[in-house]
Amino acid sequence: MFDIEAQAADEVHDVAIIGGGIVGCAVARRFALAGARVILIEKGPDILSGASKANSAILHTGFDAPPSSLELQLIQAGRQEYLEICGSLNLSLVKTGALVCAWNRAEASKLEAIERQGRANGIEQLRLLDAAEARRRMPGLAEHLLMALEVEGEHVIDPWSAPLAYLSQAVAMGASFLRSAELLSGTFDDHWILKTSVGAVRAQCVINAAGLYGDIVDERLGLGAEFRIKPRKGQFVVLDKAAFLHVPRIILPVPTEITKGVVVCPTVFGNVIVGPTAEEQDDRVRATVETSTLEALLRRAGEIVPVLAHMPVTAVYAGLRPATEEKGYRVFVRPERRAITLGGIRSTGLSAALGLAQHALALHASFSRNFAQPTAVPSVKVPNLAETRERDWQRSDHGEIVCHCELVTRREIEAALQSAVPPGDFGGLRRRTRAGMGRCQGFYCNARLAEMTRGKLFTALAVEAEGKQ
Repeated sequence: MFDIEAQAADEVHDVAIIGGGIVGCAVARRFALAGARVILIEKGPDILSGASKANSAILHTGFDAPPSSLELQLIQAGRQEYLEICGSLNLSLVKTGALVCAWNRAEASKLEAIERQGRANGIEQLRLLDAAEARRRMPGLAEHLLMALEVEGEHVIDPWSAPLAYLSQAVAMGASFLRSAELLSGTFDDHWILKTSVGAVRAQCVINAAGLYGDIVDERLGLGAEFRIKPRKGQFVVLDKAAFLHVPRIILPVPTEITKGVVVCPTVFGNVIVGPTAEEQDDRVRATVETSTLEALLRRAGEIVPVLAHMPVTAVYAGLRPATEEKGYRVFVRPERRAITLGGIRSTGLSAALGLAQHALALHASFSRNFAQPTAVPSVKVPNLAETRERDWQRSDHGEIVCHCELVTRREIEAALQSAVPPGDFGGLRRRTRAGMGRCQGFYCNARLAEMTRGKLFTALAVEAEGKQ
């Protein structure tokens, strides 16, 4: 944990990263591995407090990304690195594959073009299927299916453990993490002086990975308004674990110019999610759910896989994506100010995060010196939360089951609270352990969790108290 009052007055970090979402955590790891002195500055009380906490958790291949785009390049680079490091960091990978399903003639007429685009994007494991073949791969699909495109490389992962692993490895290499710290302004002379709500930070370079606030952060840094965030809300329904047996693959719609569309997707936690919607709004904070929209998602799920129409709902949620006035990523470099902006990272950010981190390091090398390479890389492993592998409740001496819906143990709760990057609020604890995520949504375990976490969550009040010591 970083104590801003204790830092030396003349300490200058090599890199300050604004934003503790999936991209910011990946960038912190990449620069720490390169030998940089890194500080990650997050406005919220925990990592993933913004857009990154709500997504569909798909590791994309980039088969439908714009050809020759930066987004395609970074998705594929990020995916490749994830596959290379997931074992060493103990990250999940459930090899589901996907079916892009056409339910009418207009959609079916687009599948061949999507296949050609996918092959042009370097994806070879694609195959057009007639309705009978598609239903042999997934028997529960509705009878009115016309045809499908099989994409073998689309998989699902744990969307919360990945950024936790990235930041944990960065912290193990000496990176600092400053949370509940809103960036107020920044000035650049021979280095950056960043004023935050809890004090000033000095750095040679600044990287803006602020997601929904990316344009505002650029303005506060005096970098100008190169783009404008236009929040896009996506609502989701989480179906009960009984649904998992009926959805062994990701079911994708034929995408439109605006959105990838409503997905029916298994999760590593043993549920099925349906969503997201794509709704433009001005509010960057509140992502409400509406009953009529959720009912429409449930109807759509039943139209795609009829048995899902009878499945209970475990939870509903909504997230905001940092869309902009353009479809592509908004990446800018200002060498004379030693500043990099990673903006407009929308729904593919989970897949592209590691690629974006590689790209940011390459951009940095174009205007600044190389860092001293570390002599060793600490081993970091995050706890497994996926149902496809052994979990802690299946081992002996776990203490007790605290959350019975999700089978979360006392040992898991205590380990999260004592970790190098402990949760900053109850949402962070949920994302690290699954506690309170189940059918009762914490009704039975919240009292026990409150008792276990009393005085241990790193909140804004804790930051204020530390500053007064």
